[in-house]
Amino acid sequence: MPAQPEGEAPPRDGALPAGATADAAGRPLSLYVHVPYCRVRCGYCDFNTYTAEELGPGASRADYRPTLAREADLALRVLGAHGAPPRPAATVFFGGGTPTLLPAEVLAGVLGDLRARFGLAPDAEVTTEANPDTLTPEGLEVLAAAGFTRISMGMQSAVPHVLATLDRTHDPARIPQVVRWVKEAGMQVSVDLIYGTPGESLEDWRRSLEVACAVAPDHVSAYSLIVEPGTRLGAQVRRGQLPMPDEDDLADKYELADAAFRAAGLHWYEVSNWATGADTRCRHNLAYWADADWWGFGPGAHSHIGGVRFWNAKHPLAWTQRLAEGLSPAVGREVLDPQTREIERIMLAARVRRGLALDSLPPGAQDLVAGFGAAGLLEPDGPWFAPTLRGRLLADYMVRELTGLIA
Repeated sequence: MPAQPEGEAPPRDGALPAGATADAAGRPLSLYVHVPYCRVRCGYCDFNTYTAEELGPGASRADYRPTLAREADLALRVLGAHGAPPRPAATVFFGGGTPTLLPAEVLAGVLGDLRARFGLAPDAEVTTEANPDTLTPEGLEVLAAAGFTRISMGMQSAVPHVLATLDRTHDPARIPQVVRWVKEAGMQVSVDLIYGTPGESLEDWRRSLEVACAVAPDHVSAYSLIVEPGTRLGAQVRRGQLPMPDEDDLADKYELADAAFRAAGLHWYEVSNWATGADTRCRHNLAYWADADWWGFGPGAHSHIGGVRFWNAKHPLAWTQRLAEGLSPAVGREVLDPQTREIERIMLAARVRRGLALDSLPPGAQDLVAGFGAAGLLEPDGPWFAPTLRGRLLADYMVRELTGLIA
C-alpha cells in the first residue's frame, strides 16, 4: 500500500481553521465511508484494505459500526465548531475494500447513524461498491429499504484468464443475474471495468464490453490498469513475469470502449465515466471533481473541507484506538494555498464534460485553447472546455499546459 502523504500534524481534537467552514452553508457536503475489509487481496490493488488474516485480533469487524459512529459525532462537532450550520449530506459513498462483505443490516445501520447525525438531502444519492459474489436479492432489498440508491459493481472483466491475473474471484457468468437483482430492488447499477491487464487481448476487452453493455447498466466506469509498486502484480511485472501495459494498447481499448458505450446509449461525462443521462451520473464523484466538501470516515479515509485536506490513521486498529481515546483519527493534514487550489480546480474540472468554463482559465490560456482546438483536442462548445475523444486521451497533457500558466 502507498505511504500516506506528507503533511502537518492536525490538532488532536481534529479542529479545523475557522476559514475552512466560512461560507459552508453555500457548499454541498458529501460523506465517504471506507470499509477496509476484503476476502482476498487482489494482486493489482494498493488500496487500504485488509483480509481477516492480516487484521488479526484487536480490529474486529463487530466494532466497525460503533467506532464509525464515534467518528461521525466528532465530525459533527468539528464542522459546527465555528457556527457553521448543519448541512444534510447530498451524497454518501461506501467504498473499500468490499463494503458488502459486511451484512446488509450493518451497512443499513451505518447509513442510519449518518442520517441521524447529518441528515440526508431529499434527493440524496447513496452508493455502495460491491463485488458480485457478495450480493443477494435479500441483502439488496435491505439496502434499498435503508435508502441506498446505487450499487457500483466491480465486474472488471468478463474473461476468466483476465480475472485470474487480477486475482478476482467472482464468476463472470453471474453478472447478468446480479444486475437484475439490483434493478428489481429499485436501485441504479454501475459497472466498473479495468482494461490493460497483462495478457488481455483486444478481443478479450471487446468481450467484456459486450457483456457489460448487454446488462443495460445505468452507468459504467472504465479505468486503465495502473501497475502500482508494492503490489503482487507490480512485483510480477518488475521480475519480467508479466508485461507492462502498453500505452498504444490502452488508447485502442479506450476508443473501443467509448464506441461500445455510445452504441449502448451511454455517454461520457468524465474521462473514465459514462452514463445513460444526467440523472444516472455519479454525483458523489462529481463532487470530488468540483472540489466540493466531503468528510471521509474510516481507516485511511481522506477528507476535504474548505481547502483543508486531512487523512485518518490507515490501520483499522490505530483508527479504532484513537477514537476510543477521544482523539481525532486524523494523523495528517494540508492547508491548501490559493495557487494549489487553482491548479487542482483546473486539473479536476478539465476531466468533466462542461466542467471547466473557458472564462475561468488563467491569463494566456486563450492561445493554448486555440492550439488545442486546431490540433483536434477540443470541440467547439461555446464557453466550455470540451475535449474530443482524442483530447480525452491527452487530457493530462492539456492540463499540464494550462496549469503551467499559474505562477
